Amino acid sequence: MDAATLCLIDEIRAAHGLHPLRSNSQLGSVAASQLTSMVRWNYFADVRPSGQTPMSLVVGTRYRAHAAGISVGQNIAWGTGALSTPAHIVGEWMASPPHRQIMLSGEYRDAGVAVAAGLPGVLRSGASGAIYAVEFGVRRRH
Repeated sequence: MDAATLCLIDEIRAAHGLHPLRSNSQLGSVAASQLTSMVRWNYFADVRPSGQTPMSLVVGTRYRAHAAGISVGQNIAWGTGALSTPAHIVGEWMASPPHRQIMLSGEYRDAGVAVAAGLPGVLRSGASGAIYAVEFGVRRRH
């Protein structure tokens, strides 16, 4: 599902004349840890209850190595049943101006995707579902 989600994002980017994103394991690890944190600590937000932002999480990885600077963006989503497919989630991001802006930013070069079955308790509606996180990034060279 991770690869399918990135593939769908890249198809949309190509339709808008943008380059595909490279899958990046450090960004993928941050995305996966974001999902784990949301489920474990029962919240749904870009910023963790501890105050850690997507940028602070990425800076703590090797992603920044040998770069003069980085920029990051994050999209998160959740869905239940048929609304938890990669196609539906990516479609919802495209329908949301802030999420669409991140996905269609020509600035980003890399992405890490994580999808997990299950939802934080705060989102549970009795149905099974999935939660998504995509970390977008670009490294600026010296």
